[in-house]
Order: sequence, then C-alpha cells, then structure tokens
Amino acid sequence: MNTETLNAKKNSTKLNEFTIDDIGDDHLYTGIETPMKKDAFKITDSEKKERIAILFEEIMDVMGLDLTDDSLKGTPQRVAKMYIDEIFSGLNPANKPKVALFDNKYKYNQMLVEKNITFYSNCEHHFVPIIGKAHVAYISSGKVIGLSKLNRIVQYYAKRPQVQERLTNQIANDLKGILETENIAVIIDAKHLCVSSRGIKDDTSATVTAFYGGEFNTPEKIRELQNYINN
Repeated sequence: MNTETLNAKKNSTKLNEFTIDDIGDDHLYTGIETPMKKDAFKITDSEKKERIAILFEEIMDVMGLDLTDDSLKGTPQRVAKMYIDEIFSGLNPANKPKVALFDNKYKYNQMLVEKNITFYSNCEHHFVPIIGKAHVAYISSGKVIGLSKLNRIVQYYAKRPQVQERLTNQIANDLKGILETENIAVIIDAKHLCVSSRGIKDDTSATVTAFYGGEFNTPEKIRELQNYINN
C-alpha cells in the first residue's frame, strides 16, 4: 500500500465528522464492549501468532532494523507470543477465569473490599501501557466469591486494548452478574504511558474512574469505601 493510498484511507476514517488527525490524542470511548470483529476467533491462537510475527517483522524492517542481528531475529516471534498469550489474552473468552460461589455462612453483611489490585493494561489508542491499581468492593446477597477471583477478573479485563472507563464498567458489570447483586463498587487509579511517555509527557498525572452500584451509590457508602481504601 503506497503513501497516497494510506493517506486517503486515514482521512476517510471519521468519527463525528472529525478525521484521525483532527482528533489527535483526544480521548475516545465508543462503548462498554471491547470492539471485536464477528469472526475474531475464526483462526487459532497459533495461527494468530504466526501472522503477527510476519507482520511485526515487516514493521521492524520498515523502521530500518537489521533483522539478521542476533538480538533482533527472534523479536517478531516474541512479540507475537506476548500479544496472544500474555498482554492481550483477555480478548479471548476462553481465558475468562472460572468462578465458584459459596454460601455466606459467616453472615457477613457489610462491604468487603479488595484494594490495591495491581494491573497492567494497554491503551487502545496507542498500544502503550496503562499501569494502575483497582479497588473492588461488594456487599453479599447471600453468596461470596474467593478473594483471588476478584484479582483474576480485574486481570482478565485489563489484558486487552483498553479505555479506563470501559475497564471500570466491564469489571463492575461482570461482578454484578456473578454475585447477583447491584451492590458493587469499582475504583481504578492508573497512569497512562500515552500521556507520560509521549504526547504531553506529563509524568505526574493519574486518572481515576469509579463505578458505584446499588447501596454503594450513596454519599455515606462512598465515604466509608474511601476510608477503607485510604487507611
């Protein structure tokens, strides 16, 4: 594809009458579901890794890197494996953690908070890391979940190209369905490398998003939750 064709394709892609160049680094959030093709899983993970390796090798070649160098010759395969098996593994529903619920025999009816869940995600606009912590809370409706499963659910949704608002809502909505309750809260505090390492290059700012459902959506419960998180 030549330069003229690439430019024509770029300028023909518009959102609300703005081109990609018009939008620049502005934040976009098009919906709660991760944008996926209908045939996203038509080919196997192995086939995906093979194709990604070929395409990434071409990217490296275009940038002028010497792919015969011992340090670089395995990079396309390493990147492909990393994409499919690790940092974007949350795109595949087969990797969703299996969750078992247990009766709330302790009769614990106050909020349970799992705080400071470290996660690594990637900005879907530039494919650079989002590094942050998630705080997840729920009030039992009669069932409880293993604590580690809260971490695994956060990690599952983080391991895909993301927007922080979407990540927050995806975690919350999944937990609402699993725990059969509206009493869910999710707070995410994260640093975006697309802000700190490029573009505006602001290394001190962070982004906070929150979801408060059911009983958590009151000033009193929000204050109580914030006290738990900050102590």
